[in-house]
Amino acid sequence: MRGDGDGWAIGPDGRRRWGRHGAAGLLLRAPGHGGSPHVLLQHRAAWSHEGGTWSIPGGARDSHEDAVAAAVREAHEECGLPAGRIAVRADLRTAGDDATWSYTTVVADADEPLSTVANRESLELAWVPECDVAGMLLHHAFDDAWPGLRTRPLRLIVDMANLVGSRPDGWWRDRAGAAERMLDALEGGVPRTVPLGSAGFGWTTQVIAVTEGKARAAGDRDSIDVERAPGSGDDTIAQCAAGMWDGVTAVVTADRGLRARLPADAEVISPGRVLGWL
Repeated sequence: MRGDGDGWAIGPDGRRRWGRHGAAGLLLRAPGHGGSPHVLLQHRAAWSHEGGTWSIPGGARDSHEDAVAAAVREAHEECGLPAGRIAVRADLRTAGDDATWSYTTVVADADEPLSTVANRESLELAWVPECDVAGMLLHHAFDDAWPGLRTRPLRLIVDMANLVGSRPDGWWRDRAGAAERMLDALEGGVPRTVPLGSAGFGWTTQVIAVTEGKARAAGDRDSIDVERAPGSGDDTIAQCAAGMWDGVTAVVTADRGLRARLPADAEVISPGRVLGWL
């Protein structure tokens, strides 16, 4: 029933928390000037809990909703955001527990900083450079969760032979054509916010696609660095991954031999996961 989540629940610490069925909020990012990540923040109305602080739009979850649906609905109600422009990347519990009350942060992307319309729960809404968020007066719960939610620059290195070979689209007859199609798909499908196993979240800053053999004939792309291996693609990928980078390096491959050659701190993303993005 719509609105049946409004009300108080007792949290794991014995204190009252808003949301009879728990609560959820939307952490929405979009590329700002120069492609750097900006976060949509809500300056909370004076009458609200910890009024005057900054946080993300959110609220109580109704009994029929999962956390993602609740967060997207609250973002529409409080900010006027259209659900069709929001691409969800992850959801994680950032407060509470499963037995009593919990708060779920839903992490999502928009393709650009969207226009907003504030309701009575906000003094203002603002797209804030991610690097500036920690210096703001934040709601204490968001402040506690923020270190695990922020992104680091992500360099994504794609083993094109492995990725193309994971999808039966006739690549064995026309490797260059299959590489062209995959590069086109990557340009439009790689998310900006990427959940990572050990490093929290990455913000896709650079994509390097390594081609080899006949696939080297595939053309360049505006937003992808196409690296044409002079010999073994694995050698070139290992060299790229070992290069200096101020952030997280992730390699898209299922090749165990290649994985063993990567730096210890490199993330590995399966081709199946990338195909799911596309």
